[in-house]
Amino acid sequence: MPTLAFHQLSKRYGSVTVLDGFTATALPGRVTAFLGVNGAGKTTSMRIMLGLTEPTSGAATIDGVRYGDLPHPTQVVGAVLDQGFHPNRSARNHVRLTARQAGVSAHAADSLLERFGLGAVADRRVGGFSLGMRQRLALASALVGDPSVLVLDEPLNGLDPDGIREMRHLLRTFADAGGTVFLSSHLLTEVAAVADDLVVIHGGTLAAAGPVHDLVSGDTDLESVFHTLIHPTDTQEVWS
Repeated sequence: MPTLAFHQLSKRYGSVTVLDGFTATALPGRVTAFLGVNGAGKTTSMRIMLGLTEPTSGAATIDGVRYGDLPHPTQVVGAVLDQGFHPNRSARNHVRLTARQAGVSAHAADSLLERFGLGAVADRRVGGFSLGMRQRLALASALVGDPSVLVLDEPLNGLDPDGIREMRHLLRTFADAGGTVFLSSHLLTEVAAVADDLVVIHGGTLAAAGPVHDLVSGDTDLESVFHTLIHPTDTQEVWS
């Protein structure tokens, strides 16, 4: 099963540095949570991993191979990032198109719609879907190629409590079967419930990485640990 690796990744837009030597890994059989404040570099890192953005220097690889060099990338990596659904296309048409691109049967695509609770609305236009329904459709599309890696940007947004519970089960089952899960989220309570490892990015560089039980122990919680990593000199929360 593949290991995801970010090797001294840098990305600059003119005078603005988004990533500055970012290095981290996500291992197979583990759920790795990717944490950081808005603008820390999470989405840019994930876009580079998926071949959507070119780095200024460094590389992001899947078992040593760049995404664009994989012979059948959608059969290796399933991703939820920058949802770009055509509003006039039905959910069924969208997943079937994704399946065709991945070399998978239409029947497999329809089965995933049922699995994610979209069977009854499969022929409705995506433009009328709620955020939670779009998230379910994005996940169904990510899994259509039966990948061994999941790269997910805020996959819990918009899900109701049942949806979040189902997502936790999906991620845990996927990782326990040997898959590699790399997800970003601001919902730290949910992250703490499912993640094995943490990668924290701040200002485009690695702030911390390691197993959850090594970083969060005793009476501390993930929110407190995260705040301390990002604001190490703070002694209290200040609201203004």
